[in-house]
Amino acid sequence: MDGGEPVNARMVAVRAGLARGRIEFRHNAGQVFGYVLFPVIALALLHFLSGTTVAGSGLSLGTWAIPGVLAMNIVFTGLMGLAMTLIMERDDGTLLRAKATPNGVLGYLVGKVAGQAAMSVATLLIVLVPAGFLFDDLRLGALSSWLTLAGVLALGMAATLPLGAIIGALFTNPRDFRFVTLLLMGLVAVSGVFHPLAALPAWGQWIGQAFPMYWIGLGMRSAILPGELSEAEIGASWRHLETVGVLGAWAVAGFVIAPIVLRRMARRES
Repeated sequence: MDGGEPVNARMVAVRAGLARGRIEFRHNAGQVFGYVLFPVIALALLHFLSGTTVAGSGLSLGTWAIPGVLAMNIVFTGLMGLAMTLIMERDDGTLLRAKATPNGVLGYLVGKVAGQAAMSVATLLIVLVPAGFLFDDLRLGALSSWLTLAGVLALGMAATLPLGAIIGALFTNPRDFRFVTLLLMGLVAVSGVFHPLAALPAWGQWIGQAFPMYWIGLGMRSAILPGELSEAEIGASWRHLETVGVLGAWAVAGFVIAPIVLRRMARRES
């Protein structure tokens, strides 16, 4: 066996995983409703805040909160969706069957990540398109807005999907996952989703800035909100370099730790 064959085998597994991801996305397309239900309800409620403006600007609080809702949905769809899938499919033997084939676990994980990433993109568009009609101040007509949005979305998924894989590998019972859900809901309160983070006390700002949700929301605000709204942010800036740095650091850490945790999980399956 020459040195190229193992690499080729892994590439075959990756391609099979991507194909599996497309199939799973089509198969689970009906679940999109469950992912977008809360954001759609949030859109309706935020529409009623059109008369309330962000301090120091003429922009409605509802419009300002749209990017935060999108960021929250990316985290919940990607991180929680992937984690719950791993927990349930480890329990029903799906992962064990994947382990029984050469490079099966690699193909399985690539498929899950690809399918969940596609689901995240679909839910973002389903929420963003009606928001463009409901909220007049969103900058959705500029190409630069969509390019920035795409970049933030890619970085956000790279930062959160490995976390979902790690959590799914560490938890063995779906009922135990409620603790993670409570932590994420608490994180929403300190991530500037529904109000400027600068309005929180210093300790709340530090906690919020330590996690990806705030930076995904900040990047999306820089993409689709008027530029003068940066005055409401910490440091009166969109802080693009910091956004790339923090999300990139989370992504690197996740991609380093996730394979280690997942290999240990796969070895325990029997």
